[in-house]
Amino acid sequence: MKKIRTTLIAALAATSIASAQQAQRITATKANEYGIAYTLPVTAVDITIEAEFTREEPGEFYKYAPKYLNIDNPITEPSLNASVKSVTISTHGVPDPGQRYLVTLKSSQAPYIIIGENNIPLAINTESIAQIQQPELPEARPADPTPLETSAARQVITQEMLQSHSSAKRAELAAEQIYALRQSRTDLITGQAEQMPPDGAAMKLVMDNIEAQEQALVAMFAGTKSTYTEVRTFTVIPEENINRRIIARISATSGIVDANDLSGFPVYLSVKELNRGKMPVNDKGETLPFPKGGIAYNIPGQAQVTVIASGKEMASKDVDLAQWGIVYGMAPSNFTDKKAPVYLLFNPATGAVAETGPAVK
Repeated sequence: MKKIRTTLIAALAATSIASAQQAQRITATKANEYGIAYTLPVTAVDITIEAEFTREEPGEFYKYAPKYLNIDNPITEPSLNASVKSVTISTHGVPDPGQRYLVTLKSSQAPYIIIGENNIPLAINTESIAQIQQPELPEARPADPTPLETSAARQVITQEMLQSHSSAKRAELAAEQIYALRQSRTDLITGQAEQMPPDGAAMKLVMDNIEAQEQALVAMFAGTKSTYTEVRTFTVIPEENINRRIIARISATSGIVDANDLSGFPVYLSVKELNRGKMPVNDKGETLPFPKGGIAYNIPGQAQVTVIASGKEMASKDVDLAQWGIVYGMAPSNFTDKKAPVYLLFNPATGAVAETGPAVK
C-alpha cells in the first residue's frame, strides 16, 4: 500500500455493478500494474430537522361565537407558530483528500475492489456491500384544506347571506343554517326525514356532506387552524468537540433557515468525544506495526451527538467518526492467497471493516 496525495490516472479494468450506490468493480490486472487506488472517508454528521408550523385564522363571525354557538374561545387574531417536531441524526462518508491510497494486489485469482461514489471503497473480493441501517427520514407535509377551503364552504353561503350588508345579520343566518343542518342529521339518523337515501352508500354521502357544511359554518365563528411541516438536512464534519453550535433556525414566517438568519429561534448542536480510535495491540500490549503494503482501513473513534431546540433535547445519538480514529491495514496476502483468499466489507460512512471472511471462489 502506498499513500498518495495526487489524483491517479491509470488504465483500470472497471465494470459497473448494480447497487444502491453508483459503484464499479475494479480488478487488479497487468494493465494497471495490479494497482488500485481508493480514498478513505471522513465521517459527515447529518442533522435532519422536521419543523411544524401552525397557522390560525379568525372566522368572519368570531365576535358572535359566544352568542350563537356558545364558543367561549374563538380565534380572534391571525397567528403563525413554529416548533421543532423531530430531529434525526445520521452519518455518511465523504472522501478525505489526505487519505488516498494505492494498493497492489498481484494474484492469478484476479482480486478486485468495489469502489463507490467519490472513490470510497466498499468491498474487496465480493460484490456484496455492507448494509448500514439508516434511520427513516421524515417527509414534508403540506397543510390540509381548512373547512373554509372545501367545496362545502361554497355550498353553505345562501343568497340571503350574500345580499346582507350587516355582519350581525349574516352571523345570525349562518347560525340558523348550522341548527338546520343538525336537525337534518337527526332526522336522517332517526328515519324521520321526508326523503331518506336509498341505500347505505347514499346515506354516508349525505351525512358526510352535512358534516362538511356544518364544519365550514362553525369555522366562520370559531376560526381555522392548519398545520404543515418542513424538512431540511444540515451536514457537519466534526473535527473537534462542539458545544452548542447554532446549526439552523426555525422561523415562523420563513421556515427552516440557516444559522445566520436571525428571523427564527436557534437549533443547537453539540458533539462530545467519547473515545478515540486506537492502534491494535498484541497479547503483550505492544502496538502492532502497519502491515507492509497493507490494505488501509479506519479504526474510528466515537462521539455523542446531541441536538437541542427551545431548551429541549430533541435527539441524542452515539456515532462512529473516522476522523477521530486512526488508519491501520490488513496484509494484502489475505486477499491474494490462491487457496483461501478473504473478502472484506467496508463501512462506507467510516471506512472501518464491517465484515470479513473467506471469499467465495
